[in-house]
Amino acid sequence: MTEIPGVSYVMPVLNEAEYLEEAVRSILTQDYDGQKELVIALGPSSDATNTVAARLAADDPRIILVDNPKGHTPIALNLAVRKSSHPIVMRVDAHSELPADYTRRGIETLYRVGAHDVGGLMDARGRTPVQRAIAAAYHSKFGFGGPAYHSGAPEGESESAYLGIFRREIFDEVGYYDENMWRAQDWELCLRIRQAGYKVWFDPELKVGYYPRDSFKALARQSYASGTWRGEIARRFPEGKSLRHDIPPLLLAGVLSGVVAMAVAPLTRGRVPRSIQLLIDSARLAPIVYTGATLAAGLKSNAHSFQEKIMAAGAFQTIHLPWAAGYVKGRLFGAGNTLDKGRVK
Repeated sequence: MTEIPGVSYVMPVLNEAEYLEEAVRSILTQDYDGQKELVIALGPSSDATNTVAARLAADDPRIILVDNPKGHTPIALNLAVRKSSHPIVMRVDAHSELPADYTRRGIETLYRVGAHDVGGLMDARGRTPVQRAIAAAYHSKFGFGGPAYHSGAPEGESESAYLGIFRREIFDEVGYYDENMWRAQDWELCLRIRQAGYKVWFDPELKVGYYPRDSFKALARQSYASGTWRGEIARRFPEGKSLRHDIPPLLLAGVLSGVVAMAVAPLTRGRVPRSIQLLIDSARLAPIVYTGATLAAGLKSNAHSFQEKIMAAGAFQTIHLPWAAGYVKGRLFGAGNTLDKGRVK
């Protein structure tokens, strides 16, 4: 890299009035000497997001606003990328905060390893006890089962990248985000990048502060949508199948069977063969064992207080079970029009 390239940050937003200004500040104050611009794609927010964005853009000419009336993330990203002008494109999120050296480190890594897409670690954090508990679940391998950007991994080539720092020319070669992938569009784009013979790279030193959903209801909606689109990926792409994705549906089946067994056990006792009764009684243990496992994981999590550790145990269940239900739906029937409604007011 002989000269410092300019950077275009692209940000889809929807109902982010509480977080947008802080996220924008963390972007435009980056410790990076190259030119910067931030293209914000405005969805049909029902809060004051668009007002906040308009005020920020009026105060700083580096902020460019584009309308995204459909509100879908891949459409927003494509609108923003097409409106941008610099040779480096960085996807950013209104619920994230970039450390001061994020841009410099990311571009150095991009050129150092010869990658075309680089991502780092999602450093989940919270402002409220519930959000901190959910963040603790994000950090635990028990929560998401191993993606590098959640719980960390050594630096190296990766299946996908959190957010993504791109060489602009990659969009000209492999195409833009698939606008039919309302979620998991980053994974699908990374697949095309890898299929074209280029590197997608994980750098654990790139830590992005991320504020997860701030209620269990919103987390459940997000988990269900994520699972559904992960099922769509497995349904559509051979590369998208993984044995670890089959574990949550098996867990869900076990828990549901156990709940049913608890209900019917008193009714069947003495009325069915002993072997069947033993099977029913054994099935009742599944939800008990799972609840114990989530409680143990919550107590071992990095949540700050005992109360937050107990809530982290609930967050694990709110991640696992809706995700599993969504995954089954996506595998069998496709994702269809499934949306993440966790940010919708």
